[in-house]
Amino acid sequence: MPRSVNSVASRARRKKVIKQAKGYFGRRKNVWTIAKNAVDKAMQYSYRDRRAKKRNFRSLWITRINAGARQHGMSYSKFMGQLKANDIELNRKVLADLAMNHPEAFKAIVEKVK
Repeated sequence: MPRSVNSVASRARRKKVIKQAKGYFGRRKNVWTIAKNAVDKAMQYSYRDRRAKKRNFRSLWITRINAGARQHGMSYSKFMGQLKANDIELNRKVLADLAMNHPEAFKAIVEKVK
């Protein structure tokens, strides 16, 4: 009995990887063994960096809140402590947006917690 290899599924798998490698430089975009490795590595990076992105944004928001709070004579840690003490539940993303784009609203929040 002849061996069955299901070349249809194999071809589909390879086409999927080659399609994912679109835009890569050199043989990374069209040679199966090289493209497979490049796509695997890219997927590892994207998984890792989806988590790192959350850390980076939180860091950015903290920096912006700190800058806004210091303009009104308060440090970031004191400001956040006072927010918690006064039961103001605004997250860092919203506070950073207020500090950047709506300074008068941010000033009102700082005055309320002082």
